[in-house]
Amino acid sequence: MDLSTPVVMGILNITPDSFFDGGRYTDEKEMLHHVEKMIGEGAAIIDVGAQSTRPGATLLTAEEESARLAPALKTLRTTFPGAVFSVDTFYAEVAKMAVNEGAGLINDISGGSIDDNMFDTVAALQVPYIVMHMQGTPQTMQKDPHYNDVVKEVFDIFIDRVSRLRSKGVDDIIIDPGFGFGKNTEHNYALLNHLELFSMLDCPLMAGLSRKSMINKVLNTKAADALNGTTVLNTIALLKGAKILRVHDVKEAVEAVKLVKQMV
Repeated sequence: MDLSTPVVMGILNITPDSFFDGGRYTDEKEMLHHVEKMIGEGAAIIDVGAQSTRPGATLLTAEEESARLAPALKTLRTTFPGAVFSVDTFYAEVAKMAVNEGAGLINDISGGSIDDNMFDTVAALQVPYIVMHMQGTPQTMQKDPHYNDVVKEVFDIFIDRVSRLRSKGVDDIIIDPGFGFGKNTEHNYALLNHLELFSMLDCPLMAGLSRKSMINKVLNTKAADALNGTTVLNTIALLKGAKILRVHDVKEAVEAVKLVKQMV
């Protein structure tokens, strides 16, 4: 995939309890309609999540996640054979199943910190790997997150993770600072303000800002009303070097990419 022009990753949550669209796409017909819409609007990647990772979410086991994800992937690959699907999971076992079912990328919110087998599994699968930073787990991450210097500490963790992945033969690594995952509002905006520094890691940068609380806490909005704020932050991320925007609203993100491209 050519990332010289940034691309948009559309979010497909097949969960009943995600923070914004939980329960909308558990029905097969609705799921397929939504994916068709996102592809039509210009999504280059569809990110399929079968487990909610909102703060305080109850985690599924790998077996439970696979049982929810496998039939959805089979249907998606059959219906959209030319599409690129990533799978949002932190379990190595689920990653292996997903790639066998046709997924092209693995998107791990834990950056390998939950399942010690993930790095070796991704190396064996030889698929691109999105390594995200998260402090703690979804159950604990927003319970008073603390950093002495959030930008430096997240950057240092990425240096370690990227080095370990490359030593195992993983070449296609994408980094995601993990906005909202073990960070308060101040931490999130510090990372966004210095996002260009992460380009020094020589990996494509993904930004997942869509409808998150870092918008709502500043604007006093709810997730349902946060599209405008999302577009503003996506634009800033693009100007600071983001190559992938992970979003709920594909059309608006694609438009942001096109407009920012005119400035180059």
